[in-house]
Amino acid sequence: MEVIVASTVAVLTAGGVYLLLRLRTFPVILGLALLSYAVNVFLFASGRLAIDQSPILSKYGEATYTDPLPQALVLTAIVISFGMTAVLVIIGLAAYLEADSDRIDIHDEADAAATPDPGETPESLEAEGRF
Repeated sequence: MEVIVASTVAVLTAGGVYLLLRLRTFPVILGLALLSYAVNVFLFASGRLAIDQSPILSKYGEATYTDPLPQALVLTAIVISFGMTAVLVIIGLAAYLEADSDRIDIHDEADAAATPDPGETPESLEAEGRF
């Protein structure tokens, strides 16, 4: 069981990092979501992987129980990550509507206009107002 959970955390982390390195907004948001899922699974697994056991001690002093604190942390982390994902989607949508592109590494148009192409002459640059 631990190997499956560890493999799941590794796959989610690898997929999240891969998507974070993309140059588009939506894959970056998905990468952050995958990383948050990986952290949630890791936190959940830190409370011992026990099956069919109660989260609290029984009144007869039975010592087998699961720790409820990681479960509460995961529930809180899910709510926070959902809210942050919604905020990032709205910010990404606003950036897309403003820039007409969802690329992350947008170069400044003034910098692009200031560097002439090798085939352009000073007269053509002056006619366009870029010289």
